[in-house]
Amino acid sequence: MKLYSIRDMTNEFNTTHRTLRYYEEIGLLHPTYSESGRRKYSPKDRTRLFLIQRGKNLGFNLQEIKEMIDLFMVDRTGEKQLQKTIEYGNQKISEVDKKINDLILLKEEIIRMKSELERNFLEIK
Repeated sequence: MKLYSIRDMTNEFNTTHRTLRYYEEIGLLHPTYSESGRRKYSPKDRTRLFLIQRGKNLGFNLQEIKEMIDLFMVDRTGEKQLQKTIEYGNQKISEVDKKINDLILLKEEIIRMKSELERNFLEIK
């Protein structure tokens, strides 16, 4: 089985040593250690890091990501993991919809303010 050094992981995933150590502290990654004390990451850790980054890119927090990943270890069929991921996905969609609506309202307010300022400017001229 191929093992990856912390440098391999940080280079491949464009992350920092500190980030990987933090993920280890909170139980997202589980490296082994060489006799000299160097971290060695398994292909499983590599996959987990990929899933962590993917989850973060989709707006999930680390606790949600950990729960979704860990569920696969509890239920190897993946059913519970899929159910939880769908649940969290629905929550994220609702959050995005709210942000979109908030941005639309903000844009409308800025347009109104800009129009008012343009009218004031024309009156001054």
